[in-house]
Amino acid sequence: MKYYIIAGEASGDLHGSNLIKEIHKKDPQASVRAWGGDLMEKAGAHLVKHYRDLAFMGFLEVLLNLGTILKNIKKCKSDILDFKPDILIFIDYPGFNMRIARWAKAQGIRTHYYIAPQVWAWKENRVKAIKRDVDKMSVILPFEKQFFEEKHQFPVHFVGHPLLDAVEAFQAGSEEDFRNSNGLDPKKPIIALLPGSRKQEIRKMLTVMLQSAKKFSNYQFVIAGAPGQEEAFYKPFLSNDINVFWVYNQTYKLLSFSYAALVTSGTATLETALFEVPQVVCYKGNGVSYQIAKRIVNLDYISLVNLVLEKEVVTELIQSDCHANRVTQELEAILHSKKRSFVLSQYILLKTQLGGKGASQRVAEAIINQLS
Repeated sequence: MKYYIIAGEASGDLHGSNLIKEIHKKDPQASVRAWGGDLMEKAGAHLVKHYRDLAFMGFLEVLLNLGTILKNIKKCKSDILDFKPDILIFIDYPGFNMRIARWAKAQGIRTHYYIAPQVWAWKENRVKAIKRDVDKMSVILPFEKQFFEEKHQFPVHFVGHPLLDAVEAFQAGSEEDFRNSNGLDPKKPIIALLPGSRKQEIRKMLTVMLQSAKKFSNYQFVIAGAPGQEEAFYKPFLSNDINVFWVYNQTYKLLSFSYAALVTSGTATLETALFEVPQVVCYKGNGVSYQIAKRIVNLDYISLVNLVLEKEVVTELIQSDCHANRVTQELEAILHSKKRSFVLSQYILLKTQLGGKGASQRVAEAIINQLS
């Protein structure tokens, strides 16, 4: 069978790669063509376009790059027609994927949406388009099943969160080797800095995070380099005056050996929790984009940890609250106080809420069944 997969971000690349591996187990002759990243390509997909050329963050940024986005949509449609897939699989990335879904419906192409658009957060009217244009949907968060089925009468398949598999399968190796190979102090505890994956958010978040780093001389701060971003981009943020290092393509290793973390909101907050690392969630976006989002997003929290547990477990510092003094204060709390014990105890509950391992396998089965 022929499978066409579209993922537009680093997290989608990870989940897409695991899905491709499971598809190949069930369909050894599978031909996979994809928009994604290095991990999907390594898993066996023929990569059409890398997600680093697709990621535009925020309302203003999307508007400024609208011409490029429309060209990408046109290219994608043409490539799908040339490939003639048996099924088209969407992974998150709703702004792009929902446009393709509507077009694919008119073409009579079967579709499966894996990792649903976050319509429970904003743009709930998109549910109408999902019901109209998407044949089958697999969801990864427990509250999504209730949202789609009970509130909107659209049957979905809850498969559990694929990060459970990814984290459990990861082999960190030796902490001593990790420290030695990256020039880290052999004894100082590590505080991980996960500032995001896009250049504009990385610049903004590292500026705040590194101001706090100066206050904790007994720790060493390690920046997780994002896929697709070169070392030269991070060099201006590294200084001999503060205890800051940089590693590339080693985020899971970094989290395996970290004592605490400062994390930009997104999938990384959940990954950090699954590695059982207490964290402070930080977000500071474009001012215009933030003001727009504040008025239309219907959420009590921005981190997946708090959303799944339906309470504030990890502290969220958003926009004006995200400054050096607050970051320092909250980081101090998860290093030494009862806050640390509380967060770690809630992480155990979080894992049970996420549905157990096997998500990628269950999605692959659903897709294969859809084709039979």
